[in-house]
Amino acid sequence: MKPKALNKIYVGECEVLLPDTRLFPDRSVNLIVTSPPYAEKRKISYGGVRESEYVEWFLPIAKELHRILKDDGSFILNIKEHPKNGERCTYVLELVLELKKQGWFWIEEYCWVKKNAFPGKWQNRFRDSWERCFHFAKNRKFRMYQDQVKVPIGDWADKRFKSMTEADFVRRVSKNNSHLARNVSNWLNKKKVNPSNVLIFEEEHRLYLSNVVETAVSKSLINHSAIFPIELPTWFITLFTKEGDVILDPFMGSGSTAAASLLLQRRFLGTELFPKYAKAANKHIKEIETEVLKKHQYKDKIWKLAKPIRGKDPEIYRQDPYGNELRYDSYGKNSKKGWVIDHIKPVARGGSEAIRNLQALKTSVNLAKGDSLNKKSRHNQ
Repeated sequence: MKPKALNKIYVGECEVLLPDTRLFPDRSVNLIVTSPPYAEKRKISYGGVRESEYVEWFLPIAKELHRILKDDGSFILNIKEHPKNGERCTYVLELVLELKKQGWFWIEEYCWVKKNAFPGKWQNRFRDSWERCFHFAKNRKFRMYQDQVKVPIGDWADKRFKSMTEADFVRRVSKNNSHLARNVSNWLNKKKVNPSNVLIFEEEHRLYLSNVVETAVSKSLINHSAIFPIELPTWFITLFTKEGDVILDPFMGSGSTAAASLLLQRRFLGTELFPKYAKAANKHIKEIETEVLKKHQYKDKIWKLAKPIRGKDPEIYRQDPYGNELRYDSYGKNSKKGWVIDHIKPVARGGSEAIRNLQALKTSVNLAKGDSLNKKSRHNQ
């Protein structure tokens, strides 16, 4: 059975909305990505659930999520316990154990390294700069597309493979653990490898009212007390779903999960307690649907029109008309190798949306030139 509507955020308590089988039928979503209010945190925004009551509060929600998720789907829970009276609280660990009793399989724990950790000094600990992302599933067999999140192997490979010996072509068993072994030659000619379970994003972008995806971390927040960067749901959506799949976030907030879903050609469902946050999320979604998503459809075509760089993988690296090096997965980012789709002749000066009038251009160059006609075209490189 399909949900009553898709690409929609319902306003109200998720405890009340999720049990509605018209809105959230059994086995109707492929992935759940969410970050619920932490215990005794976000008191102004969400009231703050007491630490002693947190597990009891969350379990009924998790029960509905288990019903709504498809049998081969995954559930990503971003949460971390806070320190209190000189030690870490235990409600997150208690919750994990109770979720296992409820029927969830605890598959993995990812460590998300935050770029905007709060500074501070404490006598018995250091700055808290990472958070947990728990991966749960209904079965041990679930959909997972590891090739979609592979990363470049790195410069170390060139140096290492220049000094190969006969021993590197033999499977060597670890002296400490007979279950571990390696064959260095298996890495030869590999351009990409699987990442680790530690997630470090080159840049982090959050959704504020002022901008869809380019707002810097240092900017002040609209009103919402906790926004995770759009890169976080993007990574998990890429790993666990395909185009057209449905992603659910029962604590939608400003809409990061919804935005990531749309940008990746997926569909979403969500609930949000406060109308003002849902309104902000819908604004972001509308902007994406009318602007960002329209350009995103041309992404691969425009990338292939950009000039390859000799000696580098054209699927990963190319250059713009100014000779600036671009990186495919830095699309939409204002980073060193970030790029966007640019109009060769600005729309404001009569330019069209046709492919022949579009090119890959370094983000900072695009921002600097504005609607000026004094720029290079990919046609006169």
